[in-house]
Amino acid sequence: MIKPGIYLHYKGNKYEVLGRAMHSETREPMVVYRQLYASPGYPEGSLWVRPEAMFAETVSVDGREAPRFRFLGEMP
Repeated sequence: MIKPGIYLHYKGNKYEVLGRAMHSETREPMVVYRQLYASPGYPEGSLWVRPEAMFAETVSVDGREAPRFRFLGEMP
């Protein structure tokens, strides 16, 4: 279960998970999160959603498995 707080993406950027939501058509669980940095075309604080299963999956990084998002802690 994904909980609210700060997460580190495997590529190095930080995000704040706001909570979970359900896709209106499929009822698939989604994660709602905000980026904690500015990037071209997307200001700091931009909101994103991703299927919960994808958010929680592992990815291959330099031949090793790593979480796509790693929980760092709750918001201060």
